[in-house]
Amino acid sequence: MRHQVSGYKLNRSKGARIALRRTLIKQFFTHERIRTTEAKAAAIRGEAERMITLARNVKDAGDVEKVNARRMVASRLGSNEVVKKLFDEIAPRFAERAGGYTRVLKLGPRQGDAAEMVLLELVEE
Repeated sequence: MRHQVSGYKLNRSKGARIALRRTLIKQFFTHERIRTTEAKAAAIRGEAERMITLARNVKDAGDVEKVNARRMVASRLGSNEVVKKLFDEIAPRFAERAGGYTRVLKLGPRQGDAAEMVLLELVEE
């Protein structure tokens, strides 16, 4: 039984699940909005918000803390370009915001398999 086990399996093996989440979060930070299924959006939303919070909170920290934060995010994403955009462009926009950096807008069912589609986007002030 899976009582109180966190996370979404998304009908994939562990490696495929990690790769899917990594790709979705990279695309989300690159384009600042993605159209995906409701389950996939729910699976990545929390992790993406935690990365934004980490990038936002390290702004006033020392050099060592900044490097450590960038390395932590890079280990999760595997792309230095996305890390640079997150820390230099996205996080400063949310400097005064306490949380809730993302918005999920429902788009209705997909025509092929009737999966619930959503638009996951960064909130603009």
